[in-house]
Amino acid sequence: MVGPMSRALAWTSLLRPSIISVMDAVNPTTAALQVSGYRMTTARRSVAQLIGDRKGPFTAADLTRDAADQRMAIGRATIFRTLDVLAELHAVERLDLPTGEHAYVVCEPVHHHHVICSNCGASTDVDDAGWRSVVRDIETKTGYRIDDHRLELFGRCGDCRADGHPT
Repeated sequence: MVGPMSRALAWTSLLRPSIISVMDAVNPTTAALQVSGYRMTTARRSVAQLIGDRKGPFTAADLTRDAADQRMAIGRATIFRTLDVLAELHAVERLDLPTGEHAYVVCEPVHHHHVICSNCGASTDVDDAGWRSVVRDIETKTGYRIDDHRLELFGRCGDCRADGHPT
């Protein structure tokens, strides 16, 4: 049986330059499902299509609404299960918003962090930028072995600041 880690590693292999050209023609979420060995059900393919049609952060409710608008017979539970699978594969990442809500963004399966606009929800990926050394220092000081970390920074994007939106 193929486990979650090996499925994520298979998807990560898409980053090799020889395969990246295939991704140009394929929705990255569809590619993640295909390469990982998950069955490509009609519902999963439809959810991947809905995600591919979106720009920027989205919620499960957005996908449910999109599916209804397009008369796709996809239930809310299927959307959540597919988002869970895609998050496990690191093809999407769940963002915990300051409001307590959750949004998702399509991501490449490499470690990175997000800067998220508190006003409009726009998200920008940022690389690890020195956090690895901070994590090592925390390990040394606490005695923990840090297996993973996530950093989400919130503020107002340039567009919202230019439009004079309050914080």
